Amino acid sequence: MALHSPDIAWFSWGALRGYPTRTVLMLLAMAIGVSAVVVLTSLGEGARVYVIDRFASLGTNLVIVFPGRSETAGINPTTMMGETPRDLTLDDSLALTRSYKVRRIAPINVGAAEVSFSGRSRDVVVIGTNHQMLAIRHWDLSQGKFLPAIDLDRASPVAVIGSKIRDELFGAEFALGEWLRIGDRRFRVIGVMGSKGRSIGVDVEETVMIPIASAQQIFNTSSVFRILVEAKTREGIEPVKQFIIDTLRQRHQGKEDVTVITQDAVLETFDRILGALTFAVGGIAAISLAVAGILIMNVMLVAVSQRTAEIGLLKALGASPRQIILLILAEAMLLSVLGAIAGFLLGQLGSWSIRYAFPELPAYAPVWAIVVALAVAVVTGLVFSLMPARRAARLDPVLALSGR
Repeated sequence: MALHSPDIAWFSWGALRGYPTRTVLMLLAMAIGVSAVVVLTSLGEGARVYVIDRFASLGTNLVIVFPGRSETAGINPTTMMGETPRDLTLDDSLALTRSYKVRRIAPINVGAAEVSFSGRSRDVVVIGTNHQMLAIRHWDLSQGKFLPAIDLDRASPVAVIGSKIRDELFGAEFALGEWLRIGDRRFRVIGVMGSKGRSIGVDVEETVMIPIASAQQIFNTSSVFRILVEAKTREGIEPVKQFIIDTLRQRHQGKEDVTVITQDAVLETFDRILGALTFAVGGIAAISLAVAGILIMNVMLVAVSQRTAEIGLLKALGASPRQIILLILAEAMLLSVLGAIAGFLLGQLGSWSIRYAFPELPAYAPVWAIVVALAVAVVTGLVFSLMPARRAARLDPVLALSGR
């Protein structure tokens, strides 16, 4: 008895149609496994891309300077003696402009203060910085102009406010040119931010920006919270980083008491962490594929016992054990392929639902996860159907025909 590929495919399809309830249950199990991999990896990949994009919005070719060495965390001789790391100052910021590889710098001070206008008030985050902050952060203005290009140590009573601050304090009134109170000082509104959303802990819409010298007066400090340094080129990031370390070491009596990180290093760290998270959730979801494979094996074992007479007839007609194995494996493979396709479509629907519910989250399953999920589904179906197939091939035709 010769069985060709079309015969095997037709026989397998007929076997699946003959037991619709069993077929639907196995298809559902495989589909759930594949869809779980697709949905969970799309969540992990979406989170990775979202975080990387948000951090990339911090700026281009960026180097960030923090006061204090990262190694000084915890117990060390400095902390035991009551000493604190040397603060960054405005003079330190100016010193970092002396390299031709530095395009611009923006020192930052951050604090909270009450902002009021015409009887309306609220607490806001106040950022003290300079005119170059707008270009470094790639922010946009919707009205007016940004902070003026003045000396860092010169205070000026001007402010740029976020759109939510404008709506809450000014309502339908025109904000530009008006005076508002920040703490115990008055500032004239010269601009309204057009950028929206949260970018690395700063919600631009709910922020008030003033010259850094004015912020130091409000918060009674002479230190600088951070310094953003933008290199002219991507290749210049590392030389600029070394220039910053050398310059501040000379200014701080030979002590390397600052932490300098590059944008690329931060992005690489986030990418590595969230990439591992994507693999982890994908692996957890893949367990459901193994469960589906076990279900296929159990159901196929039951199917072989139910179709003993059918298998005996095939063997009586001359089908070899190898052909019987092929028939059972073909049925399992068809089942796995159909279940994998259904799971893929279900997973894509789930990913689309996530993107619809959270438009800012780019929840797209990575190609490798889709390929692996489909391949594992098919391989799992084949591997777990080997035992039922071999059991069917070993049946004695005479005993099988009698249903034993």
